[in-house]
Amino acid sequence: MIRRIFPSPLLSLALVALWMLLNSSFGLGQWLMGLMLAWLVPYLTHSLRPTPVRFSHPMTAMRLFLRVGKDVIIWNWRVLLGTIAPTDRVPQGGFVVVPLDLRDPNGLAVLAAIMCVIPGTIWSELALDRSALLVHLFDLEDAQSEIDLIKRRYERPLMEIFE
Repeated sequence: MIRRIFPSPLLSLALVALWMLLNSSFGLGQWLMGLMLAWLVPYLTHSLRPTPVRFSHPMTAMRLFLRVGKDVIIWNWRVLLGTIAPTDRVPQGGFVVVPLDLRDPNGLAVLAAIMCVIPGTIWSELALDRSALLVHLFDLEDAQSEIDLIKRRYERPLMEIFE
């Protein structure tokens, strides 16, 4: 019954919560507007989602969330120190090709978000067959260790969550 009214109940719940927090008002009009958005946005964007999300292992997801938060803080400092470094110690950026085992489109979308939110990394290109990812790193010292780090810290937990 609830899925007929709200095709994505978790997304709808998140939208209502976000709407209420952003408006700082709990009046009837705000609740009605939040519920309307909670129904309308998932309904209109349903065709944009390639596959249904099969989300499992919430503790792994929480650990990944905390790990990404920690990495954002660490990489902010690394980028800051790299940008104010003397010219003889400026970090040398570069591209690495990360072979992917992750195939779930939702997991790949989360990996793209992670790669773009961490300062110093940019998701550059995904192979057409989804077998490899081109990533640019702000400070590239050892390509293989960076590839292993991406696979271990991000891809492996995402595979556990989405596949």
